[in-house]
This record gives sequence, structure tokens and C-alpha cells, in this order.
Amino acid sequence: MSLLVGLFDSGLGGLTVLRQVHALYPHSPCLYLGDTARVPYGQRTTEDIRAIAAEVVHWMRLQGVGVMVMACNTSNALALDVAVSEAGVPVVGLIDSTASELNSDHVGVLATPATAASGAYRRAIQACRPSARVVEVGCPAFVPHIEAGQLEAPALRRAARDYLEPLLAAHVDTVVLGCTHYPLLRPLLAELLPPDVELVNPAVAAAQRLGPLLASLGDSPEVDLGGDPAAPPLERTRFCVTGPAEDFAAAATTWLGSRPTVRTVSLQSQVRAF
Repeated sequence: MSLLVGLFDSGLGGLTVLRQVHALYPHSPCLYLGDTARVPYGQRTTEDIRAIAAEVVHWMRLQGVGVMVMACNTSNALALDVAVSEAGVPVVGLIDSTASELNSDHVGVLATPATAASGAYRRAIQACRPSARVVEVGCPAFVPHIEAGQLEAPALRRAARDYLEPLLAAHVDTVVLGCTHYPLLRPLLAELLPPDVELVNPAVAAAQRLGPLLASLGDSPEVDLGGDPAAPPLERTRFCVTGPAEDFAAAATTWLGSRPTVRTVSLQSQVRAF
């Protein structure tokens, strides 16, 4: 039996990671938790993020996941150690997976304010490439617009121009999309950046790291299997949220290509919605 892969994020953004996992490992059953009652994470305190991570990881553990993917850069930046200590199973992070794959010394990172302020990407990238210059920019306007489906909003375009200014001034040649929501902004960002600037989606590196990890745990890396999965990946995925299930299902349809079945779960934390 294939190991259950658990993924969690504050909301819709982690679906970009789930899509990569589905693409590479269509036979693997997945459990996705969106903590929509407390989105966005990026403007919360470190204490909030760490408390939420401990609670979510504990819940995931009770569901029997065999490996966990932190499909949220903010949690990854501020609470990876919490997840590792609480999970009881291997944990795949976005930040270290991405840092190990970069081949540039001029890197920009667009992230939530909490992730940018933590310096987590800079530390991880410079640990792999000590000569790298890394410019991290917090982007508070991005997630609310994306969660609301307002990808064409003039205010979003103006915000994107402002956030890219320090990266352009630093002449970066690589921009890391340091929040799992941000791949939805790739067309806009590509339009505003010079054509030779590479946009990096951390979900790709994280999903690629998952295969060898599954193999080391005795599971078969699906990328090496032939034939079609017994059921479509979406049917092999359980979707849970902490907010209204129907709202998430409707919003997730455009991200996944079809409407998922979603149920609401209760996490009994003192860390409440804004």
C-alpha cells in the first residue's frame, strides 16, 4: 500500500504543490489540509505560526500520514523545526529543497512578510551558495488578492510593480516565488520582469525530493511506474479545511480543473482567525 502523503497550507496556495505531487506520483494517496479559518499566515506573529504548525502536524499525524510536505513557505520559514519534532514521519520543506537546486548568485525572493522578515530563504540559499546575493521582499497584498480570485485587479498590478522594484534594482536573474500562492501570478510577473529572468516555483523542487524519500521508506516512486493510476489523483486525495468547505471547493475548482469534495475539520487552537 502506498504511503499517505500529507500536505498543509493556510489556504489555496498549497494546491500548487499538490498539483506537482499529482503530476509526478499519480498513484500516491494524498491528504490536503487548508487552514482557511486562519488565512493569511504571512502577517501573523512567529508565535502564532509555530503554535498553528504544531497543531496541524499533530492532526496530520493522527490521520496516519507517512510523509509530510510543508506546502506553506511561511510555516516552513518559521516552524520547520516544530514540524520535524512533532511529525513522527519525514518532513519535506519547500525552502531547503529550492535552495539546493538554484544555480544563480543573483537571487530575488518574493514572499509573505513573515517569510521575508525571517531571512529563511537567504540563509538556505547562502548555505548552498555562499557567494549568492539574495534580496527578499515581503508582499502583503498578494495572498488576499489571490484568495479572492482577483488576479486581474489593477491594485494587484500596482503592488507587483512596487514589490519588483528592489529586485530589478539589484539586477537579479532569478526570482523565487516564495509563497505557494504566487505561481498563480507567473503571467503577471513574467510580463513585468525582463525576459531573461527565471521564475522559480519551489513546489517543483519539493515534489522532486519526495520521490527518493518515498523510495527510501519502501514505497515505489511513482515517476518510475508505467500505466495509469487506478483512480484519478483527485479521487485519491482527501481535502479538509478549517473554514467553510463549499467556499474552498468552489475556489479550488479553478486551481485543480475540477471540483474537489471537501470537508471541514475543527482544530482546537487558541490561535484564532483575524
